[in-house]
Amino acid sequence: MVADIGSAGIGDGLVAVVKAECPACDLVRPVLADLASRAGLVVYTQDDPAFPAVADWVVDDTDLAVSWHLDLEAVPTLLRIADGSEAGRLEGWDRDRWEAFTGVEDLGPDLPPFKPG
Repeated sequence: MVADIGSAGIGDGLVAVVKAECPACDLVRPVLADLASRAGLVVYTQDDPAFPAVADWVVDDTDLAVSWHLDLEAVPTLLRIADGSEAGRLEGWDRDRWEAFTGVEDLGPDLPPFKPG
């Protein structure tokens, strides 16, 4: 787990890191928008500031500063930040795990239940 996340400007809550060139990230595009509206998710995008959407919940990380700070190995990565520290992390898409992790039900009902990152 990463210790001082607050120094990278990452606030508490749910955070996802994605990139447009990632098939699993493209798959979960509707889930990201859903979580942004229902749970306040913030998305950092590594390669395209317009992916997964042009929205106030999408943050440009094309310089990879946040991604490096988080020591990511795969995308999509979903994180929970609490009190400025990482409290949990998931890589890839797994509906059951994402629902348990976020506390949000009925995520991506039309998507396959699993896709690795």
